[in-house]
Amino acid sequence: MPLLTSRPEDRRDRSENRVGRVSAAVPVIGTGAAGQRCEPHDGAMSSLTIPAVLARTAETFPNVEAVVDGDVRVTYAGLRERVREVAEAFVGAGIGRGDRIAIWAPNGLRWVVAVLGAMEAGAVLVPLNTRYKGEEARWPLTRARVKMLFVEDGFLGIDYPGLLGMDSAGVVAGLPDLEAVVTFDGAERPGVTRWDGFLRTGVPDARAEVAPGDLADILFTSGSTGRPKGVMCTHEQNVRTYEAWTGRTGVRAGDRYLIVNPMFHTFGYKAGVLACVLQGATMVLQRTFDVAETLRLIEKERITVLPGPPTVYTSLLDAPGRAERDLSSLRLAVTGAADVPVALVRRVRDELFPQVVTAYGLTESAGTVSACSVDDDDETIATTCGRPIADVEVAIVDERGEPVPPGVDGDVLVRGYNVMKGYLDDPEATAETVRDGWLDTGDRGRLDGRGNLTITGRTKEMFVVGGFNVYPAEVEDVLARHDAVAESGVVGVPDARMGEVGRAYVRRRPGRRATAEELIAHCRERLANFKVPREVVFVDDLPKTASGKVRRVDLRGRP
Repeated sequence: MPLLTSRPEDRRDRSENRVGRVSAAVPVIGTGAAGQRCEPHDGAMSSLTIPAVLARTAETFPNVEAVVDGDVRVTYAGLRERVREVAEAFVGAGIGRGDRIAIWAPNGLRWVVAVLGAMEAGAVLVPLNTRYKGEEARWPLTRARVKMLFVEDGFLGIDYPGLLGMDSAGVVAGLPDLEAVVTFDGAERPGVTRWDGFLRTGVPDARAEVAPGDLADILFTSGSTGRPKGVMCTHEQNVRTYEAWTGRTGVRAGDRYLIVNPMFHTFGYKAGVLACVLQGATMVLQRTFDVAETLRLIEKERITVLPGPPTVYTSLLDAPGRAERDLSSLRLAVTGAADVPVALVRRVRDELFPQVVTAYGLTESAGTVSACSVDDDDETIATTCGRPIADVEVAIVDERGEPVPPGVDGDVLVRGYNVMKGYLDDPEATAETVRDGWLDTGDRGRLDGRGNLTITGRTKEMFVVGGFNVYPAEVEDVLARHDAVAESGVVGVPDARMGEVGRAYVRRRPGRRATAEELIAHCRERLANFKVPREVVFVDDLPKTASGKVRRVDLRGRP
């Protein structure tokens, strides 16, 4: 199988498609209309549901290792059998087509099996960040009306049911739709069922008919204001997007793919688990990133593919003892989520991976919009996000919605089969974000003469910490709960290891005192660690718009 799958139209000159209005044709990779076809897999169209993809891969590669999780090794044939057992258990537990299940646990075989089994039963995945505090987790559980929650009790020393307020009788107040909590590895107790107990509820040969247009997942993502919103994507959108992603990046059958990106994130779940199932690659799972463990796994498991944010590669390059490890199996790195210096790309290619690619996407685009190819030069990989994937359009427009010439910055719009079905139960927010089929990404960028996209800013003011999105409004809301804080503005500032970290500019209330350490501790009690500001700068006033809103853009660059 070739390293890179592409079609002739992917390589054509797209400048001929540029016209005056977004409603007309715009630069596009591929010729198929949205919803009509996907990238070929070994010369044939793949099935357009995730259960059908797993069935096909298990039939094609029955004896290939599908998952390596510590000492446990499962072939694709074995994975298929485990998934069937879990699907039967879901049906026996009363979970059917369209019901929502949530997973609040780290990377592991049971995470993979639970997700694929739920989808075979027709259910919809709602993944939760393992670093969420109780209040952060309750919102998506409530909003999505989740019926069953899976946790790994004790991960990082956390009592996850306890974070939700589960009492000694096993009751969680305020979550009326939640019918059951299942622990992957913890002890059974009131309100919490063990994994093996869940499996015993199975109804033999009971499964659902799953259609390509059925919802597969709801991933919650914050906006620049307000509560996180649930992004809805279908089976077909996920399958087509990651057929295109694997074709562009070169992930293929026979690869041994180290999934260190958390699987509650699009990067770990869709560009990890789903990509491997699509291609018949082996998933080697790592629960959390630890550079020494990563080096050990690369050598022991002969890892060929290791995607991640730039901080993963900088940590590997500078790791003590790297020279003593045999890392010769490494072939492909896929990164994004932050600016990648050209020098870093060259160093990664020289010292770790012969092939490096970068990509761009957002939750609302099923996780992917564009990607470089393995044969792109260092400059293109480091300074652009590559071309739009097949049959996806990108337009760069000015404030009037008019397309701008190559090389000129503007707002980034996306149209194609990968654009979300909408925000869960929020037609108003959906209509604001998707207009006439065009997704307003909230990012600014430009296209070069070859159709490569470069992201130059974020109009929605999000910043990215180690690959995770942070939205200033959410952090500012937590700071506002401290009785010493009058108002604040939060921005991302460059960081050598994490790409960006948060800095909070805070105006204190008259007569109230608080140290930076106190405010950081206040945030750490209420937010996931990656959202907590690393710095607090006290100011006498904050820049404002005419309507009185804090102008975060004016805070960037301040000491």
